[in-house]
Amino acid sequence: MSEARTGDPAGTETALGQPAPAEAETTLVVVTGLSGGGRSTVARALENVGYYVVDNLPQALMLDMAELAFKAGGAARRTAMVLDVRSRAFSTDLAGAIRELRERGFQPRVVFVDADDDVLIRRFESVRRSHPLQGDGRLADGIAVERALLEEARDQADVIIDTSHLNVNQLRRRVEELFGGEDARRLRITVLSFGFKYGLPPDADFVMDARFLPNPYWVPELREHTGREEAVSAYVLGQEGADAFVAGYADLVNATTAGFEREGKRYLTVAVGCTGGKHRSVAIAEELATRLRQSGIAANAQHRDLGRE
Repeated sequence: MSEARTGDPAGTETALGQPAPAEAETTLVVVTGLSGGGRSTVARALENVGYYVVDNLPQALMLDMAELAFKAGGAARRTAMVLDVRSRAFSTDLAGAIRELRERGFQPRVVFVDADDDVLIRRFESVRRSHPLQGDGRLADGIAVERALLEEARDQADVIIDTSHLNVNQLRRRVEELFGGEDARRLRITVLSFGFKYGLPPDADFVMDARFLPNPYWVPELREHTGREEAVSAYVLGQEGADAFVAGYADLVNATTAGFEREGKRYLTVAVGCTGGKHRSVAIAEELATRLRQSGIAANAQHRDLGRE
């Protein structure tokens, strides 16, 4: 469960009608909340959708980090700062740090993760960890102390996510819905050609073996060409069984894509191998990537061993 709140408007002008400072172009997310509430899962989800994540950042350094992100530009323009109880050793004024960011022209969104006390206790007990503020007392004592310390931060949060009844995948999906956009949440597939004689790709999720097809290497007029060229591609794809082979794997990938996305996988590698990675695997990889794109999947073909011979 999450609760969105109205914070400072993220427009292009200030309240006085003047253009907003350039710092507003930097997208900042501040993640805080109770220990055991799910901050780490939120951080990983933000990384999945393209944020540069800084974990356990002291509150006193938030403005410095924001200015570094602004000056660095590029990927750092989307930065998430994760604060936990350890950060408070340097400063306890989270509200003041947020206010200072806004005064400098930044427009941070504050995410607060929360959960019921009994849920937090079960989570700590399941991993056999003590609460960082527990001291010599009970888990419940540490949770109560932290809840009191974070009361003001919770009141000022733009988004409150109650993770009491969310599993890891549900929490991740909620964060991606809030901050990712549709493109960031989509599975991206690389169809990678390779040569078996150079070894299997270590990052392959699926491995296809195209060596059952006749090898263009033994056709003199095709030997020096590659599977990216029309003559070789037509020869390979015109062989008996080639079309069914590509169609079958396209169906398999299509059937599993939604499940991989639900499980939080963002990148999938489908490896297609032949002997040297020059002819058959290259032609098949190009054709499979094309068919996947035609079915609405973000896919591209890459060729690991092309040019090695």
